[in-house]
Amino acid sequence: MNYFSSDFKLGILGGGQLGKMILTETRKLDIQTYVLDSSEEAPSRFGAHAFYKGSLMDFDTVYQFGKLVNLLTIEIENVNLDALDKLEAEGLRVFPSPKTLRLIQNKGKQKDFYVNNNIPTSPHHRFVDLTDLRKSLEKDELEFPFVWKCAQFGYDGNGVKIVRSAIDLINLPDVECIAEEMVPFKNELAVIVARSVSGEIKTYPVVEMEFHPEANQVEYVICPARIDDNVAQKATKIALQVSQAFNHVGLLAVEMFQTADDEILVNEVAPRPHNSGHYSIEASYTSQFENHLRAILNLPLGNTNSKVAGIMVNLVGEEGYSGQVVYQNIEKIMGIDGVTPHIYGKRETRPFRKMGHVTIVNQNMAEARKIAEEVKNSIRVISEK
Repeated sequence: MNYFSSDFKLGILGGGQLGKMILTETRKLDIQTYVLDSSEEAPSRFGAHAFYKGSLMDFDTVYQFGKLVNLLTIEIENVNLDALDKLEAEGLRVFPSPKTLRLIQNKGKQKDFYVNNNIPTSPHHRFVDLTDLRKSLEKDELEFPFVWKCAQFGYDGNGVKIVRSAIDLINLPDVECIAEEMVPFKNELAVIVARSVSGEIKTYPVVEMEFHPEANQVEYVICPARIDDNVAQKATKIALQVSQAFNHVGLLAVEMFQTADDEILVNEVAPRPHNSGHYSIEASYTSQFENHLRAILNLPLGNTNSKVAGIMVNLVGEEGYSGQVVYQNIEKIMGIDGVTPHIYGKRETRPFRKMGHVTIVNQNMAEARKIAEEVKNSIRVISEK
């Protein structure tokens, strides 16, 4: 099929920053792109050929949107899967498939999937709600501490909490959830796997993630990860095992723990472009967003190697500020060689909301890390007074 400068229409469910960055690549290749999002202020509203406002969880909205396009993909996994099932049954190409998404959308099912496919992961328990979890504690079937996760609709650190005592259960939502055993890890790693319709597979280098201790959000993504080659090879091998098990099309970001004794445990996955791959826009020969397009259109996958060391710094709303966003000191960081800011287009900031990211590239990893620290300490995402 001729995708370029033609009547072909690509649909994207979700119009957030990931969609916005996919649109950079569809614009480059002149691919007509339609976007559906629930917010009229979605970052993708300007870059698409057509933008539609509607709920991603509503069957009729998703189904009718799918009838407008020739191929459908996602930038967020919380979408109506029954509508995707019907569209796929009627012949629409949907990548990743609703079958894959069903295994991933619910974190309980996702963890069971790892166990059933002999993929190393931390021990876990599933609960229908918080009341069910409390009963398990009373029966001594579950021990403190553990990591609580809501089974669905968590994002950017929301829906995850370390529970050290019964007090930490206060104010948690009474929803389906899982409890994971605490893993004594020394690094959080990620590998992005690109897999095309025809089965061509490529992996990006292993990256290292540094998290904000309170918000449970990634603060830095460092590529390549500062780990032993043997550990990197093991992480890549396991990521490929996960990819094969899910049989996905497009990107699969596999988040992992490197334990104290250098074992690799899979934490969770995302079947789409991912925060851990943003560095690739500047640092890689082919960005994750371009390779997502290549994969779902069944075009040859691009080179996933890095040209230089890359570090990504997340820009999140500062605590104590809500309202019309102001990027303080952005001109200072733009004066530093190798620094590229990406502003997502969200006009309203609030504490810990993802508002953008900054990529730092340098031939020297130590220098890149030093500059990343300077960037983090310089720019502030605040609001108008």
